[in-house]
Amino acid sequence: MANYKTKKRFGQHFLHDAGVIKQIIRDINPHVNERFVEIGPGLGALTFPLLEKIDALDVIEIDRDVIARLEQYKNKKLTIHSVDALKFDLDSLSTTPALESETQLRVVGNLPYNISTPLIFHLLEYAHSIKDMHFMLQNEVVQRITAAPDSKTYGRLSVMVQYFCETEYLLFVSPQAFNPPPKVDSAILRLTPWKELPYRANDEKHLSKLVAQAFSMRRKTLRNTLKKMLSSEQIESVGVDPSLRPENISVAEYVALSNLSVEL
Repeated sequence: MANYKTKKRFGQHFLHDAGVIKQIIRDINPHVNERFVEIGPGLGALTFPLLEKIDALDVIEIDRDVIARLEQYKNKKLTIHSVDALKFDLDSLSTTPALESETQLRVVGNLPYNISTPLIFHLLEYAHSIKDMHFMLQNEVVQRITAAPDSKTYGRLSVMVQYFCETEYLLFVSPQAFNPPPKVDSAILRLTPWKELPYRANDEKHLSKLVAQAFSMRRKTLRNTLKKMLSSEQIESVGVDPSLRPENISVAEYVALSNLSVEL
């Protein structure tokens, strides 16, 4: 498999650094009785170390050449799904007879950087079926996802992912850990869906719309960015200062604004 030629259209950069791989497996801490899903197994850098520790692994892969190579191993623990991860129904795995109803999926992957954000939003739709997620992503994206309010990296992605999950920046990874090396730095991200949402939006789609609207002009104040949805007085009514910028507002405050707005 070492002679495989990467394909730019799939955003392929295959992890090969043994030290990084060992650290990722340590962070994931897989156990035999857990059900894992890997997105984009590539040449198996994580696939085979995982298979040594667990009883079953579902992999989602769109590249037929990669699939053909994985099939050559004829590993009975491995189930390959030839499908676009953006279209895959994770609930189809969580309801299979081989999986106990109370057992949630653990998702891992070295995500193609060109689709990482829409893919994460797709997976968040299945948060109810997921125990945790460990992803290799562009370092900048991991910083944005884990950012706190009052920082320049805090934005729509931060708010919406943190609404659904606890987020944790685990490990910086240099371009040299990949073949071919990407032009950007990478990092490992852990997402753990909340068992109970700390702040519940009455309409999650409306929350997403309001947050997107707020950050559409992030240098302006909430008074200006949300004026089509809420007045300054209404913003103040939930304890939020309308003169603040979108990056200064916490997840809890965005949920409060959304719940007020959806009722109007």
